[in-house]
Amino acid sequence: MIQLNRVTKYYDGVSALRDVSFLVDKGEFVFLTGPSGAGKSTLLKILFCAERADEGQIIMMGMNVFRLNPSSIPYLRRNMGFVFQDYKLLPNKTVFENIALALKVIGTPHGDIERRAYLALKKVGMEMKRHLRPPQLSGGEQQRVAVARALVNEPQVLLADEPTGNLDPESGHEVFQLFRDINMKGTTVIVATHDMEMVKKMQRRIIAMERGRVTDDGKQRIPRPGSGDATGQGKRAQ
Repeated sequence: MIQLNRVTKYYDGVSALRDVSFLVDKGEFVFLTGPSGAGKSTLLKILFCAERADEGQIIMMGMNVFRLNPSSIPYLRRNMGFVFQDYKLLPNKTVFENIALALKVIGTPHGDIERRAYLALKKVGMEMKRHLRPPQLSGGEQQRVAVARALVNEPQVLLADEPTGNLDPESGHEVFQLFRDINMKGTTVIVATHDMEMVKKMQRRIIAMERGRVTDDGKQRIPRPGSGDATGQGKRAQ
């Protein structure tokens, strides 16, 4: 489903990611953990094609990201959803309109938009508040709407960057339960988070990062810098 091989990213000559390699199987649930500045957000942006890696190889859903033309990126994103820490909902539009907009931009037939938007909101328990605007909702409710927006296109992959960072523990727990339910229906989920208590409760694979490197992986042994590649992917992509 997702394969990274020696992925490196520089900002002003400083590496934000360095030789990042791992595999994520279809339908897997993975946590990215590590301190601020570890590279978690940068990695998710690269997977979503919002940033471009400088070195390495990335295969997403059978597509070589490095060979994608800019015009092909929207097609890849149609199979992906992204949940942000700060929701990124349009405050002047209703909950329903926020969801419907995600369908309009990809050319969904008008007759399907209302049905699919309603079903997405129903999945997260927000269908009864579809006529409200984001400022009228609690933080937890806004994040539920953000999850619905990420799911409305029925993506194969869901990415989330610190999705509970602005929420109280109860609301955060509810959001993680939504991710669990989504994953159980077959969606591959990758979540970057500092919430180690919730990570332990969920009992899913953990990829730990520090200073742009993967330092531990619940599924694979991580080779030390300068050593051979334990996964058999030691050669940098050309």
